[in-house]
Amino acid sequence: MVQAIANMTVTRFFSGHATARILFKLAFATVLAQSVAALAQAPQNPPPTSPTTGQPQVFEEEIVPQRYVGNPAVERFVNDMVARYDFDPDALRNLFARVSYSASAVKLVTPAAVPGQKNWRAYEARFIEPIRINAGVKFWRDNQAALQQVSEQTGVPAKIIVGIIGVETIYGRYMGNFRVLDVLTTLAFSYPDTPNRDDRQATFRKNLEDYLVWTRNSGIDPTTLMGSYTGAIGIPQFLPSSILQYAVSFSGNGPVDLRGNPADAIASVANYLKQQGWEPGRPVEWHLRDDPGSVGIAQAAADGQVTPHWQLSQLLRAGMLLDEPNIRVADELSTPITVVDLPSPGRATEYRLGLQNFYVLTRYNRSFFYAQAVYELAQQVDARMQLQPMPPGGVPNSVSPQPSAPTTLPLPVYKSAPTGSGATGAGSMGSGSTGSGSMGSGPTGYAPNAPMPASQ
Repeated sequence: MVQAIANMTVTRFFSGHATARILFKLAFATVLAQSVAALAQAPQNPPPTSPTTGQPQVFEEEIVPQRYVGNPAVERFVNDMVARYDFDPDALRNLFARVSYSASAVKLVTPAAVPGQKNWRAYEARFIEPIRINAGVKFWRDNQAALQQVSEQTGVPAKIIVGIIGVETIYGRYMGNFRVLDVLTTLAFSYPDTPNRDDRQATFRKNLEDYLVWTRNSGIDPTTLMGSYTGAIGIPQFLPSSILQYAVSFSGNGPVDLRGNPADAIASVANYLKQQGWEPGRPVEWHLRDDPGSVGIAQAAADGQVTPHWQLSQLLRAGMLLDEPNIRVADELSTPITVVDLPSPGRATEYRLGLQNFYVLTRYNRSFFYAQAVYELAQQVDARMQLQPMPPGGVPNSVSPQPSAPTTLPLPVYKSAPTGSGATGAGSMGSGSTGSGSMGSGPTGYAPNAPMPASQ
Protein backbone atom coordinates (compact mmCIF):
# COMPACT_ATOMS: atom_id res chain seq x y z
CA MET A 1 0.00 0.00 0.00
CA VAL A 2 2.80 2.43 0.95
CA GLN A 3 4.72 1.60 -2.21
CA ALA A 4 1.58 2.05 -4.34
CA ILE A 5 0.95 5.51 -2.92
CA ALA A 6 4.57 6.41 -3.50
CA ASN A 7 4.31 5.33 -7.13
CA MET A 8 1.17 7.43 -7.63
CA THR A 9 2.90 10.45 -6.09
CA VAL A 10 5.93 10.03 -8.28
CA THR A 11 3.79 9.73 -11.41
CA ARG A 12 1.77 12.83 -10.57
CA PHE A 13 4.62 15.19 -9.68
CA PHE A 14 7.43 13.91 -11.80
CA SER A 15 5.66 12.88 -14.98
CA GLY A 16 7.97 13.39 -17.89
CA HIS A 17 11.02 13.65 -15.69
CA ALA A 18 12.43 10.10 -15.75
CA THR A 19 15.61 10.92 -13.88
CA ALA A 20 13.75 12.64 -11.06
CA ARG A 21 11.31 9.73 -10.80
CA ILE A 22 14.18 7.26 -10.43
CA LEU A 23 15.94 9.36 -7.79
CA PHE A 24 12.75 9.72 -5.78
CA LYS A 25 12.04 6.01 -5.85
CA LEU A 26 15.58 5.23 -4.71
CA ALA A 27 15.30 7.68 -1.83
CA PHE A 28 11.92 6.31 -0.80
CA ALA A 29 13.17 2.72 -0.95
CA THR A 30 16.13 3.66 1.29
CA VAL A 31 13.86 5.25 3.90
CA LEU A 32 11.50 2.24 3.81
CA ALA A 33 14.39 -0.21 4.25
CA GLN A 34 15.75 1.78 7.19
CA SER A 35 12.32 1.77 8.86
CA VAL A 36 11.96 -2.00 8.46
CA ALA A 37 15.46 -2.57 9.83
CA ALA A 38 14.80 -0.35 12.84
CA LEU A 39 11.57 -2.19 13.54
CA ALA A 40 13.34 -5.55 13.37
CA GLN A 41 16.02 -4.35 15.78
CA ALA A 42 13.56 -2.92 18.28
CA PRO A 43 13.65 -4.77 21.61
CA GLN A 44 11.02 -7.46 21.80
CA ASN A 45 9.25 -8.58 24.95
CA PRO A 46 11.20 -11.64 26.14
CA PRO A 47 9.40 -14.70 27.47
CA PRO A 48 8.88 -14.60 31.22
CA THR A 49 11.70 -16.08 33.25
CA SER A 50 11.74 -17.84 36.58
CA PRO A 51 12.74 -15.57 39.46
CA THR A 52 14.69 -18.46 40.99
CA THR A 53 16.48 -19.98 37.98
CA GLY A 54 16.48 -17.25 35.34
CA GLN A 55 15.29 -19.85 32.83
CA PRO A 56 12.26 -19.35 30.56
CA GLN A 57 9.07 -20.29 32.31
CA VAL A 58 6.72 -22.70 30.60
CA PHE A 59 3.25 -22.60 32.06
CA GLU A 60 0.94 -25.36 30.95
CA GLU A 61 -2.28 -24.58 29.15
CA GLU A 62 -5.22 -25.10 31.48
CA ILE A 63 -7.10 -27.79 29.59
CA VAL A 64 -10.20 -27.38 31.79
CA PRO A 65 -10.44 -23.94 33.46
CA GLN A 66 -10.35 -24.20 37.26
CA ARG A 67 -10.18 -27.96 36.97
CA TYR A 68 -9.55 -28.48 40.68
CA VAL A 69 -12.24 -26.16 42.00
CA GLY A 70 -14.83 -28.23 43.85
CA ASN A 71 -12.96 -31.46 43.12
CA PRO A 72 -14.01 -33.89 45.90
CA ALA A 73 -10.49 -35.30 46.31
CA VAL A 74 -9.04 -31.79 46.51
CA GLU A 75 -11.69 -30.81 49.05
CA ARG A 76 -10.74 -33.78 51.23
CA PHE A 77 -7.10 -32.79 50.90
CA VAL A 78 -7.90 -29.20 51.91
CA ASN A 79 -9.84 -30.34 54.95
CA ASP A 80 -6.96 -32.60 55.96
CA MET A 81 -4.44 -29.75 55.65
CA VAL A 82 -6.68 -27.53 57.75
CA ALA A 83 -7.03 -30.16 60.46
CA ARG A 84 -3.39 -31.21 60.59
CA TYR A 85 -1.51 -28.00 59.83
CA ASP A 86 -4.03 -25.22 60.60
CA PHE A 87 -4.17 -23.88 57.04
CA ASP A 88 -6.79 -21.31 56.09
CA PRO A 89 -9.34 -23.30 54.04
CA ASP A 90 -10.35 -20.33 51.89
CA ALA A 91 -6.72 -19.52 51.10
CA LEU A 92 -6.11 -23.11 50.02
CA ARG A 93 -9.21 -23.19 47.84
CA ASN A 94 -8.17 -19.92 46.21
CA LEU A 95 -4.72 -21.40 45.64
CA PHE A 96 -6.07 -24.52 43.92
CA ALA A 97 -8.33 -22.33 41.78
CA ARG A 98 -5.11 -20.91 40.30
CA VAL A 99 -3.60 -24.30 39.52
CA SER A 100 -3.25 -25.34 35.89
CA TYR A 101 -3.60 -28.95 34.83
CA SER A 102 -0.21 -30.01 33.45
CA ALA A 103 -0.87 -32.10 30.38
CA SER A 104 2.85 -32.37 29.73
CA ALA A 105 3.54 -33.86 33.17
CA VAL A 106 0.82 -36.46 32.64
CA LYS A 107 2.26 -37.35 29.26
CA LEU A 108 5.79 -37.62 30.59
CA VAL A 109 4.88 -39.98 33.45
CA THR A 110 2.72 -42.19 31.25
CA PRO A 111 4.59 -45.36 30.22
CA ALA A 112 4.95 -45.91 26.49
CA ALA A 113 2.49 -48.38 25.00
CA VAL A 114 5.45 -50.29 23.59
CA PRO A 115 8.49 -50.00 25.90
CA GLY A 116 11.58 -48.77 24.13
CA GLN A 117 14.63 -50.94 23.75
CA LYS A 118 17.15 -50.44 26.52
CA ASN A 119 20.34 -48.88 25.23
CA TRP A 120 23.17 -48.33 27.68
CA ARG A 121 25.59 -47.00 25.08
CA ALA A 122 23.17 -44.26 24.01
CA TYR A 123 22.41 -43.39 27.64
CA GLU A 124 26.11 -43.33 28.49
CA ALA A 125 26.90 -41.04 25.56
CA ARG A 126 24.25 -38.57 26.72
CA PHE A 127 25.85 -38.07 30.13
CA ILE A 128 29.51 -38.93 29.73
CA GLU A 129 30.47 -36.25 27.23
CA PRO A 130 32.84 -33.25 27.11
CA ILE A 131 30.38 -30.50 28.02
CA ARG A 132 29.29 -32.22 31.22
CA ILE A 133 32.82 -33.30 32.12
CA ASN A 134 34.24 -29.80 31.64
CA ALA A 135 31.36 -28.31 33.61
CA GLY A 136 32.10 -30.80 36.38
CA VAL A 137 35.73 -29.72 36.54
CA LYS A 138 34.69 -26.08 36.82
CA PHE A 139 32.07 -26.88 39.48
CA TRP A 140 34.65 -28.83 41.49
CA ARG A 141 37.18 -26.01 41.32
CA ASP A 142 34.60 -23.35 42.15
CA ASN A 143 33.41 -25.32 45.19
CA GLN A 144 36.56 -27.19 46.19
CA ALA A 145 36.54 -26.10 49.83
CA ALA A 146 32.91 -27.13 50.35
CA LEU A 147 33.42 -30.47 48.59
CA GLN A 148 36.48 -31.27 50.66
CA GLN A 149 34.85 -30.34 53.95
CA VAL A 150 31.62 -32.23 53.25
CA SER A 151 33.51 -35.28 52.03
CA GLU A 152 35.61 -35.38 55.19
CA GLN A 153 32.53 -35.03 57.39
CA THR A 154 30.32 -37.60 55.63
CA GLY A 155 32.75 -40.02 54.02
CA VAL A 156 31.11 -39.49 50.63
CA PRO A 157 33.79 -38.80 47.98
CA ALA A 158 33.71 -35.39 46.32
CA LYS A 159 33.69 -37.00 42.88
CA ILE A 160 30.45 -38.87 43.67
CA ILE A 161 28.72 -35.66 44.75
CA VAL A 162 29.97 -33.98 41.58
CA GLY A 163 28.75 -36.93 39.50
CA ILE A 164 25.22 -36.78 40.87
CA ILE A 165 24.82 -33.03 40.46
CA GLY A 166 26.21 -33.27 36.95
CA VAL A 167 23.75 -35.95 35.88
CA GLU A 168 20.84 -34.23 37.61
CA THR A 169 21.12 -30.63 36.38
CA ILE A 170 24.54 -30.11 34.75
CA TYR A 171 25.55 -28.25 37.92
CA GLY A 172 22.44 -26.11 38.20
CA ARG A 173 22.18 -25.27 34.51
CA TYR A 174 18.84 -27.07 34.01
CA MET A 175 16.71 -27.03 37.15
CA GLY A 176 13.33 -27.30 35.43
CA ASN A 177 10.72 -25.04 33.83
CA PHE A 178 7.52 -26.59 35.19
CA ARG A 179 5.58 -24.79 37.89
CA VAL A 180 5.95 -27.06 40.90
CA LEU A 181 2.45 -26.43 42.26
CA ASP A 182 0.90 -27.36 38.90
CA VAL A 183 2.71 -30.66 38.46
CA LEU A 184 2.35 -31.81 42.05
CA THR A 185 -1.39 -31.08 42.03
CA THR A 186 -1.85 -32.71 38.63
CA LEU A 187 0.01 -35.89 39.60
CA ALA A 188 -1.63 -36.02 43.03
CA PHE A 189 -5.18 -35.85 41.67
CA SER A 190 -5.01 -36.61 37.94
CA TYR A 191 -2.34 -39.29 37.63
CA PRO A 192 -2.77 -41.34 34.45
CA ASP A 193 -4.36 -44.79 34.52
CA THR A 194 -1.36 -47.04 35.16
CA PRO A 195 -0.97 -50.20 37.27
CA ASN A 196 0.73 -48.22 40.05
CA ARG A 197 -1.63 -45.25 39.91
CA ASP A 198 -2.78 -45.42 43.55
CA ASP A 199 0.77 -45.61 44.90
CA ARG A 200 1.98 -42.81 42.69
CA GLN A 201 -0.92 -40.51 43.58
CA ALA A 202 -0.26 -41.14 47.27
CA THR A 203 3.40 -40.27 46.73
CA PHE A 204 2.58 -36.99 45.02
CA ARG A 205 -0.10 -36.05 47.54
CA LYS A 206 2.49 -36.44 50.28
CA ASN A 207 4.90 -34.26 48.33
CA LEU A 208 2.16 -31.69 47.69
CA GLU A 209 1.40 -31.68 51.40
CA ASP A 210 5.07 -31.18 52.28
CA TYR A 211 5.44 -28.54 49.57
CA LEU A 212 2.61 -26.43 50.97
CA VAL A 213 3.89 -26.75 54.55
CA TRP A 214 7.46 -25.97 53.51
CA THR A 215 6.61 -22.93 51.37
CA ARG A 216 4.31 -21.53 54.06
CA ASN A 217 6.97 -21.93 56.76
CA SER A 218 9.59 -20.44 54.44
CA GLY A 219 7.55 -17.44 53.36
CA ILE A 220 7.68 -18.53 49.70
CA ASP A 221 4.78 -18.01 47.32
CA PRO A 222 4.01 -21.61 46.24
CA THR A 223 2.98 -20.46 42.77
CA THR A 224 6.45 -19.12 41.96
CA LEU A 225 8.81 -22.10 42.21
CA MET A 226 9.89 -23.97 39.10
CA GLY A 227 11.19 -27.52 38.91
CA SER A 228 11.07 -30.80 37.03
CA TYR A 229 7.92 -32.35 35.63
CA THR A 230 7.47 -34.24 38.90
CA GLY A 231 8.19 -31.25 41.13
CA ALA A 232 11.87 -31.84 41.93
CA ILE A 233 13.59 -28.63 42.96
CA GLY A 234 17.00 -27.05 42.79
CA ILE A 235 20.57 -28.00 41.93
CA PRO A 236 20.25 -31.57 43.29
CA GLN A 237 16.58 -31.98 42.24
CA PHE A 238 15.04 -32.85 45.60
CA LEU A 239 11.31 -33.47 45.90
CA PRO A 240 9.65 -31.49 48.71
CA SER A 241 9.44 -34.51 51.02
CA SER A 242 13.17 -35.06 50.56
CA ILE A 243 13.90 -31.40 51.25
CA LEU A 244 12.21 -31.79 54.62
CA GLN A 245 14.06 -34.97 55.44
CA TYR A 246 17.53 -34.65 53.93
CA ALA A 247 18.34 -31.04 52.96
CA VAL A 248 20.97 -29.48 55.22
CA SER A 249 22.78 -26.18 55.48
CA PHE A 250 26.49 -26.24 54.69
CA SER A 251 27.13 -23.70 57.42
CA GLY A 252 25.08 -25.74 59.89
CA ASN A 253 23.26 -22.75 61.34
CA GLY A 254 21.59 -21.00 58.45
CA PRO A 255 18.69 -21.52 56.07
CA VAL A 256 19.03 -24.15 53.33
CA ASP A 257 19.02 -22.88 49.75
CA LEU A 258 19.11 -25.70 47.21
CA ARG A 259 18.42 -23.36 44.32
CA GLY A 260 21.10 -20.72 44.69
CA ASN A 261 23.77 -22.06 47.02
CA PRO A 262 25.96 -24.88 45.61
CA ALA A 263 27.45 -25.54 49.05
CA ASP A 264 24.02 -26.40 50.46
CA ALA A 265 23.34 -28.64 47.46
CA ILE A 266 26.66 -30.42 48.02
CA ALA A 267 25.98 -30.93 51.71
CA SER A 268 22.44 -32.16 51.05
CA VAL A 269 23.47 -34.70 48.41
CA ALA A 270 26.16 -36.07 50.71
CA ASN A 271 23.74 -36.20 53.64
CA TYR A 272 21.24 -38.14 51.55
CA LEU A 273 23.84 -40.71 50.46
CA LYS A 274 25.16 -41.05 54.01
CA GLN A 275 21.66 -41.63 55.38
CA GLN A 276 21.08 -44.30 52.72
CA GLY A 277 24.10 -46.27 53.93
CA TRP A 278 27.14 -45.04 52.03
CA GLU A 279 30.24 -46.97 53.13
CA PRO A 280 33.27 -44.65 53.31
CA GLY A 281 36.38 -45.96 51.65
CA ARG A 282 34.61 -48.82 49.91
CA PRO A 283 34.35 -49.28 46.13
CA VAL A 284 31.22 -48.71 44.09
CA GLU A 285 31.62 -51.65 41.72
CA TRP A 286 33.96 -54.38 40.55
CA HIS A 287 34.73 -55.57 37.03
CA LEU A 288 34.65 -59.19 35.94
CA ARG A 289 36.68 -60.91 33.28
CA ASP A 290 35.35 -60.87 29.74
CA ASP A 291 35.67 -64.61 29.23
CA PRO A 292 32.57 -66.61 28.16
CA GLY A 293 32.33 -68.44 31.49
CA SER A 294 32.31 -65.29 33.65
CA VAL A 295 29.90 -63.51 31.31
CA GLY A 296 27.57 -66.50 31.29
CA ILE A 297 27.48 -66.61 35.09
CA ALA A 298 26.79 -62.87 35.23
CA GLN A 299 23.97 -63.26 32.73
CA ALA A 300 22.39 -66.01 34.84
CA ALA A 301 22.73 -64.00 38.06
CA ALA A 302 21.47 -60.68 36.64
CA ASP A 303 17.96 -60.77 38.08
CA GLY A 304 17.30 -57.02 38.18
CA GLN A 305 17.36 -56.71 41.96
CA VAL A 306 19.08 -53.50 43.05
CA THR A 307 19.76 -54.69 46.60
CA PRO A 308 23.06 -56.61 46.89
CA HIS A 309 21.98 -60.18 47.59
CA TRP A 310 24.64 -62.46 46.10
CA GLN A 311 27.74 -63.25 48.09
CA LEU A 312 30.91 -62.92 46.06
CA SER A 313 31.86 -66.45 47.07
CA GLN A 314 28.75 -67.84 45.35
CA LEU A 315 29.74 -66.39 41.99
CA LEU A 316 33.37 -67.37 42.35
CA ARG A 317 32.44 -70.96 43.16
CA ALA A 318 30.34 -71.01 40.00
CA GLY A 319 33.45 -70.10 38.03
CA MET A 320 33.32 -66.33 37.67
CA LEU A 321 36.68 -64.56 37.46
CA LEU A 322 37.24 -61.00 38.68
CA ASP A 323 39.23 -58.38 36.82
CA GLU A 324 40.31 -56.62 40.00
CA PRO A 325 44.00 -57.31 40.70
CA ASN A 326 44.18 -54.93 43.67
CA ILE A 327 41.57 -56.51 45.92
CA ARG A 328 42.18 -59.31 48.44
CA VAL A 329 39.57 -61.80 47.31
CA ALA A 330 39.89 -63.85 50.49
CA ASP A 331 38.76 -60.80 52.52
CA GLU A 332 35.76 -60.16 50.26
CA LEU A 333 34.17 -63.60 49.98
CA SER A 334 31.17 -62.64 52.10
CA THR A 335 30.69 -59.24 50.44
CA PRO A 336 27.12 -58.89 49.12
CA ILE A 337 26.83 -57.75 45.51
CA THR A 338 24.27 -57.33 42.78
CA VAL A 339 24.95 -58.17 39.15
CA VAL A 340 24.42 -55.03 37.05
CA ASP A 341 23.46 -55.59 33.42
CA LEU A 342 23.91 -52.80 30.86
CA PRO A 343 22.34 -53.92 27.56
CA SER A 344 22.75 -52.15 24.20
CA PRO A 345 21.12 -53.19 20.90
CA GLY A 346 23.48 -54.98 18.57
CA ARG A 347 26.18 -55.32 21.22
CA ALA A 348 27.05 -57.78 23.92
CA THR A 349 25.53 -56.81 27.28
CA GLU A 350 28.05 -55.31 29.68
CA TYR A 351 28.12 -56.47 33.29
CA ARG A 352 29.40 -55.03 36.57
CA LEU A 353 29.31 -56.25 40.14
CA GLY A 354 27.62 -53.56 42.21
CA LEU A 355 28.48 -53.25 45.89
CA GLN A 356 26.66 -51.44 48.69
CA ASN A 357 27.71 -48.02 47.39
CA PHE A 358 26.33 -48.81 43.94
CA TYR A 359 23.05 -49.70 45.63
CA VAL A 360 23.12 -46.34 47.47
CA LEU A 361 23.38 -44.55 44.11
CA THR A 362 20.26 -46.37 42.95
CA ARG A 363 18.51 -44.99 46.04
CA TYR A 364 18.88 -41.55 44.47
CA ASN A 365 17.20 -42.87 41.34
CA ARG A 366 16.26 -46.51 40.97
CA SER A 367 18.06 -47.39 37.77
CA PHE A 368 21.21 -49.31 36.97
CA PHE A 369 21.79 -46.94 34.06
CA TYR A 370 21.52 -43.90 36.32
CA ALA A 371 23.90 -45.24 38.98
CA GLN A 372 26.43 -46.33 36.36
CA ALA A 373 26.29 -42.93 34.62
CA VAL A 374 26.84 -41.11 37.93
CA TYR A 375 29.83 -43.33 38.72
CA GLU A 376 31.39 -42.96 35.27
CA LEU A 377 30.92 -39.18 35.21
CA ALA A 378 32.49 -39.02 38.68
CA GLN A 379 35.48 -41.02 37.45
CA GLN A 380 35.91 -38.88 34.33
CA VAL A 381 35.74 -35.57 36.19
CA ASP A 382 38.12 -36.87 38.85
CA ALA A 383 40.60 -38.00 36.19
CA ARG A 384 40.47 -34.57 34.54
CA MET A 385 41.04 -32.90 37.91
CA GLN A 386 44.13 -35.04 38.41
CA LEU A 387 45.47 -34.06 34.98
CA GLN A 388 44.67 -30.38 35.45
CA PRO A 389 45.40 -29.50 39.08
CA MET A 390 44.70 -26.08 40.54
CA PRO A 391 47.16 -23.51 39.14
CA PRO A 392 49.96 -22.25 41.43
CA GLY A 393 48.48 -19.77 43.83
CA GLY A 394 45.01 -20.74 42.70
CA VAL A 395 42.35 -20.30 45.35
CA PRO A 396 38.93 -21.93 45.05
CA ASN A 397 35.95 -19.66 45.16
CA SER A 398 34.44 -18.87 48.50
CA VAL A 399 31.77 -21.25 49.74
CA SER A 400 29.88 -18.66 51.69
CA PRO A 401 26.14 -18.77 50.95
CA GLN A 402 25.16 -17.36 47.58
CA PRO A 403 21.81 -15.59 47.78
CA SER A 404 18.82 -16.68 45.74
CA ALA A 405 16.82 -14.26 43.67
CA PRO A 406 15.52 -11.48 45.91
CA THR A 407 11.88 -12.29 45.14
CA THR A 408 11.92 -15.43 47.29
CA LEU A 409 13.25 -16.41 50.67
CA PRO A 410 15.92 -19.12 51.09
CA LEU A 411 14.92 -22.57 52.19
CA PRO A 412 14.90 -23.30 55.91
CA VAL A 413 16.85 -25.91 57.84
CA TYR A 414 14.80 -28.81 59.15
CA LYS A 415 16.48 -30.50 62.09
CA SER A 416 14.01 -33.37 62.05
CA ALA A 417 11.59 -34.62 59.44
CA PRO A 418 7.94 -35.39 59.91
CA THR A 419 6.92 -38.97 59.44
CA GLY A 420 5.78 -39.82 55.97
CA SER A 421 7.04 -41.02 52.67
CA GLY A 422 10.24 -39.00 52.83
CA ALA A 423 12.31 -39.47 49.71
CA THR A 424 9.97 -40.83 47.12
CA GLY A 425 11.53 -40.62 43.70
CA ALA A 426 9.46 -42.02 40.91
CA GLY A 427 12.30 -43.72 39.11
CA SER A 428 11.62 -42.65 35.57
CA MET A 429 15.18 -43.42 34.70
CA GLY A 430 14.54 -47.11 35.20
CA SER A 431 16.23 -47.91 31.93
CA GLY A 432 18.35 -50.67 33.35
CA SER A 433 17.24 -53.96 34.80
CA THR A 434 14.93 -52.31 37.28
CA GLY A 435 12.54 -51.44 34.50
CA SER A 436 11.49 -48.20 32.94
CA GLY A 437 9.26 -46.18 35.21
CA SER A 438 9.69 -48.50 38.17
CA MET A 439 8.98 -47.30 41.67
CA GLY A 440 12.01 -45.43 42.90
CA SER A 441 13.20 -44.34 46.29
CA GLY A 442 15.40 -41.34 45.59
CA PRO A 443 14.83 -37.65 46.19
CA THR A 444 14.59 -36.54 42.61
CA GLY A 445 11.32 -37.71 41.13
CA TYR A 446 11.66 -38.20 37.40
CA ALA A 447 15.08 -36.64 37.14
CA PRO A 448 17.47 -35.49 35.88
CA ASN A 449 15.89 -32.46 34.37
CA ALA A 450 18.36 -32.29 31.51
CA PRO A 451 17.37 -31.04 28.03
CA MET A 452 16.69 -34.67 27.03
CA PRO A 453 14.88 -36.96 29.45
CA ALA A 454 17.18 -39.49 31.05
CA SER A 455 14.63 -42.27 31.03
CA GLN A 456 15.27 -43.47 27.51
